[in-house]
Amino acid sequence: MPVLPGADPYRHEGGETGVLLCHGFTGSPQSLRPWAEYLAERGLTVSLPLLPGHGTRWQDMQVTGWQDWYAEVDRELRALLDRCERVFVFGLSMGGALALRLAAKHGHAVSGLVLVNPLNKVHGLMPYALPVARHLVRTTKGIASDIALGGSAEVGYDRVPLHCAHSLRRLCRLVDRELPQVTQPLLLLHSVQDHVVRPADSTRVLSRVSSTDVEEVLLEQSYHVATLDHDAERIFEKSHAFIGRLAPSVGTKGSSAGG
Repeated sequence: MPVLPGADPYRHEGGETGVLLCHGFTGSPQSLRPWAEYLAERGLTVSLPLLPGHGTRWQDMQVTGWQDWYAEVDRELRALLDRCERVFVFGLSMGGALALRLAAKHGHAVSGLVLVNPLNKVHGLMPYALPVARHLVRTTKGIASDIALGGSAEVGYDRVPLHCAHSLRRLCRLVDRELPQVTQPLLLLHSVQDHVVRPADSTRVLSRVSSTDVEEVLLEQSYHVATLDHDAERIFEKSHAFIGRLAPSVGTKGSSAGG
């Protein structure tokens, strides 16, 4: 199936510091593309993959699960580690959960984490119904484009496959157990108003990771997809400063174009 306009993966060959960006559930690289380009323009090597089953049609996602999504970002991380002296992992929503698992599994190979509205739990009654409901109903309404900024839209599915939602719940439970294994420096930015992921998820992440270098930033003007919202530039600037503090040589090597 052809990829939706704007949903293509993005890569840029820059310097010896790399950044892997992980997009969210039913979303696409489009939600993080401005962030990726901001980092690329400042000399970083950037990888923004398209997760399996995403960016085409929800029917393609129906046959994938968390193992497929995680395997993709794991491959991209390993490729960056082969190329770069140090690698940071950024994530939005489910991408935040994937980033946390990468940090837990790869340890010091990941130099730091930047998370925006990270997902930690599928809340409400839906999780309890999913094991049965997914065999009776294929989809529920979509979650894309929770954005306060007028005229800004996210390229994502208008339906959520329940099979995938069930798999997402399993991923969240797995990552939650692994949070104490996360020791890397962490910058966590979360919206005061978020209609997709509850603020309690960020609180949970912050309370369970073992990181000692932690900064929490509240985003007061944005909804869930804050990387396309009013606070986008603030996110970009904060994340670049975070890398610069931990890797002072950022931007000093290589600046070839890519995409």
